[in-house]
Amino acid sequence: MIETSDPNERANKVLETAEKLECTRYVTPKDIVEGSANLNLAFVAQIFQHRNGLSDNNVAPVNDTPDDVEASREERAFRLWINSLGIATYVNNLFEDVRTGWVLLEVLDKITPGSVNWKQASKPPIIMPFRKVENCNQVIKIGKELKFSLVNVAGNDIVQGNKKLILAFLWQLMRTSILQLLKNLRTHSKEKEISDTDILVWANNKVKESGKTSHIESFKDKSIANGMFFLKLLSAVQRRVVDWSMVKKGEDDDEKKLNASYIISVARKLGCTIFLLPDDIMEVNQKMILVLAASIMYWSLQKHGPYQSPEPSSVPPETLPEEEEYEEEDDDEEEEASIEDGVSNLTT
Repeated sequence: MIETSDPNERANKVLETAEKLECTRYVTPKDIVEGSANLNLAFVAQIFQHRNGLSDNNVAPVNDTPDDVEASREERAFRLWINSLGIATYVNNLFEDVRTGWVLLEVLDKITPGSVNWKQASKPPIIMPFRKVENCNQVIKIGKELKFSLVNVAGNDIVQGNKKLILAFLWQLMRTSILQLLKNLRTHSKEKEISDTDILVWANNKVKESGKTSHIESFKDKSIANGMFFLKLLSAVQRRVVDWSMVKKGEDDDEKKLNASYIISVARKLGCTIFLLPDDIMEVNQKMILVLAASIMYWSLQKHGPYQSPEPSSVPPETLPEEEEYEEEDDDEEEEASIEDGVSNLTT
């Protein structure tokens, strides 16, 4: 302890102690006494660098909790989906970018055109906090009109960045978009009910018609993991869209992930709405794979005309047993339940 009241003497003692600690002197006693901010900052930084009292040993690594990992995956999935919709705003940080309400209004208007009252909406940058609340209140209002489960949820919850409620809202919004996609498929099939088997047969036939040899038995076929089937399907619906020099053999996890990421990139380039992550392709998440195939099919039917049911003889024999699984899934209610199961990994 320095027992003196003289500032200059105390400053000298500080510098003497610093030298004993082998800390470089950036300051003079006068600098300390007069409070030279930059020099004193450099001096303190030097002390901290050499004598911070922190140990490099026995420091426990900081690991993500299961909740953090799950939230991160959900955030990536929703961000990828929103950015594939073609709205004006590009989302970089989901939980921050939705807090103004503007992005959510854009998504709602894309999924249910005309639902947003733009005269009552404020576009970023928004300075006044109450404008953000107004935007988010309209988001909640539209969500309730769409029959979302929003008990005790207010616009301010989104403004405050409540991750759990934001994810819950986005899950319901994405589910609505998925069901809308399947309904749109029906309009391009002359109102014929399109089953999972129809989508599977269409995909296999498209690849076969393009001269490729890939074939999958079902949407849980393990061969899907290497990405080759969907790359060939994308090439079949739009020639030259796939740059084969960028495609890997898919022999290990790194190559599979590169192919899966490229599939999503190409599908987005075409204009397909994306609901899944590369991980879903690598893990062969059956229902998410189905939705990816449905999205590609919908894009193709928009470009090339209505769906034509294949002749019974043209249905590959190996797909016929699958029909037994779908005989009990004809009504809309059960189909919606099936799709909801497909993205159950995104529920909150």
